[in-house]
Amino acid sequence: MDCRLSDLRCREVVNVSTGCRLGYVSDVIFDLAEGRITALIVPGPARFFGLLGRESDYILPWGAITQMGSDIILIDGKADIRRDHREKGTLF
Repeated sequence: MDCRLSDLRCREVVNVSTGCRLGYVSDVIFDLAEGRITALIVPGPARFFGLLGRESDYILPWGAITQMGSDIILIDGKADIRRDHREKGTLF
């Protein structure tokens, strides 16, 4: 199955363990030395209707993906899902 990077941005991420919708993919992390994607980034939920900004982004390791469809990505919630606590724009 061929997939463009822009196609990933249109896919919603759902945790199959909890049934929780995490959001839509906003970015990816590449390992340039090996030429592969290592993680997906999903923006954190908005605080107080978006007036107080957002919570930290979800960093979802590529290995946590259990199924990828044309419009949704299912992840295993038992994987090492972490939150990015750095300021926006400093990930790369």
